[in-house]
Amino acid sequence: MTYFRLIGALLLGFGLSACASGDTATRNAPLESPVLQAVPLSLDIKAVHVSVPKSLRVSEANRYYPGGDIVWREDPLGDRHAQVKAIFEAGLNKGVAEMDHGTVPVVLDVIVTRFHALSEKARYTIGGVHAVQFKFILRNPETGEAYGEPRFVKADFKAYGGQHAINAERKGLTQKARITHQISEVIREELQGPGGHHAEATGLIGALNQL
Repeated sequence: MTYFRLIGALLLGFGLSACASGDTATRNAPLESPVLQAVPLSLDIKAVHVSVPKSLRVSEANRYYPGGDIVWREDPLGDRHAQVKAIFEAGLNKGVAEMDHGTVPVVLDVIVTRFHALSEKARYTIGGVHAVQFKFILRNPETGEAYGEPRFVKADFKAYGGQHAINAERKGLTQKARITHQISEVIREELQGPGGHHAEATGLIGALNQL
């Protein structure tokens, strides 16, 4: 009797495990989808899709370190999610355009997870860190199935402050220009460089940006 109870418990455990796995995959769509095959080595990016979830909290507080997931001030007050999406699209498309064209057609799907530029107070005093973070996955353009697993990218880098920021702006190096360039460089490193992008050390402020 003990033997049959053990077999029954194991079967029940397997059944619960399968249910949990299916539920997790459903909740994490669209990036968490069945894997088609390994990521191709030779890529031909046919399209770039960017999503900035409305669940990301926007902060307009003018503090040295405002809370929230999105902090952005260089565009007029408005739909910050749409503004961040436009910046990502510009950076990603620039980076993809500068890549060598491969042989395997793919679609690049990106979900922004954090976009924390500087408040006015931080920009013109101490500076800080641009926390630019996202997940991406490559898909078959015909079937929509995924190549490989979703990948998290931390593209954070140091932001100018004070007179350095003012001098940079006079040369056209605004926050938008620098962040767009960073995104373009990082996506090329991720898709073509050996080992992908290596996150920059950003110290204490960088650590705070993970909270």
